Amino acid sequence: MIDIHSHILPGIDDGAKTIEDSLAMARQASDQGITKIVASPHHRNGAFENERLSILKEVDLLNTTLQQEGIDIEILPGQENRIYGELIEDIHGEELLTVNETGIYMLIEFPSSHLPRYANKLLFDLQVNGFIPIIVHPERNREIMENPDRLYKLIKEGALSQLTGSSVTGKMGKKIQKFSMDLIYHNLAHFVASDAHNVTNRPFDLRTAMEAVEREFDMSTRYMLQENAVEMIEGKMVTKELPEEIKRKKFLGLF
Repeated sequence: MIDIHSHILPGIDDGAKTIEDSLAMARQASDQGITKIVASPHHRNGAFENERLSILKEVDLLNTTLQQEGIDIEILPGQENRIYGELIEDIHGEELLTVNETGIYMLIEFPSSHLPRYANKLLFDLQVNGFIPIIVHPERNREIMENPDRLYKLIKEGALSQLTGSSVTGKMGKKIQKFSMDLIYHNLAHFVASDAHNVTNRPFDLRTAMEAVEREFDMSTRYMLQENAVEMIEGKMVTKELPEEIKRKKFLGLF
């Protein structure tokens, strides 16, 4: 399997992660059947700034160490970009990084509580410039949970989305798990990734997530999500069905 979103790099992401932490994460990923991991350190999220060249350097160093340790996993470069107003101006510079440097797919993170008003225009402008935005963990965004139509419009306009494995398995709560399955059912999710941060409270659980998808839907849905990860890291077009709206009845702001 391929994991398209993990915070595995030492030093530059999540504070004081050491090379030993990264190796422990890689061993856990290998036990899950993962063979390739897209390292996606946070960028411009208010706590971390990890620019393209520093990520590429650390990816090379970690791959060398994995080979020396006999761990059969390849780390690919990526970057989890918190959406910001100047992103388009920076897109052709040396700061931002597409997944596996194919020049096609870019991981985009929203604030957890809301969607900025300029989100639709910015994601559209990304596509005008030849990039395909992948919205990461939309199932954990409060505004999207309360109003799924916001995500539907973004997907309808050409964006893709990626769910977190622990959301799909229920480790982040039954409400988030149900919403995750709703997104898959309505063709509003195109990938599942670990979003692993460590081996304890935010571990790799991709295999368990894919098994949950297969139980809820079928083998073909699981296969599509896994194949989409392969196509994405190679810069190819992924499989996507026509998105459908999620109808929710609201009562006092809750559903």
